[in-house]
Amino acid sequence: MTAVDTNVLVRLLTGDDSKQAATAKSLFAAGPIWIAKTVLLETGWVLRGLYGFEDAAIVDAFTKLLGLKNVQAEDESSVARALDLAARGIELIDALRLACTPPGAAFVSFDRSLVRRAKRAGASHVAELHRP
Repeated sequence: MTAVDTNVLVRLLTGDDSKQAATAKSLFAAGPIWIAKTVLLETGWVLRGLYGFEDAAIVDAFTKLLGLKNVQAEDESSVARALDLAARGIELIDALRLACTPPGAAFVSFDRSLVRRAKRAGASHVAELHRP
């Protein structure tokens, strides 16, 4: 099994460097791949912030990538919940944080908009912290 870094996923998904993209494709074709949640988080941030990808395109790319038989993500159930929340209108980065909340724990934020979007998306364990 090979664990990949953010730059490998970015090359694979953008193809912005043809040689590195070809190497990344070969690596993904060669055997089992493991992707850490932090790598997904950072890749999402890079694709959105530096490449201008929309969240929907990132969610679609991650869903396809993680659907490959040889690709495994850290904490796959949380990542799948995060992709589902992101498909319902929560920014992917926020969705990953929400999905990784331990069972039975509340997720709190001062971000009123995040709390509102999360509740609309079906995350019931979210609450707004009221500012003093």
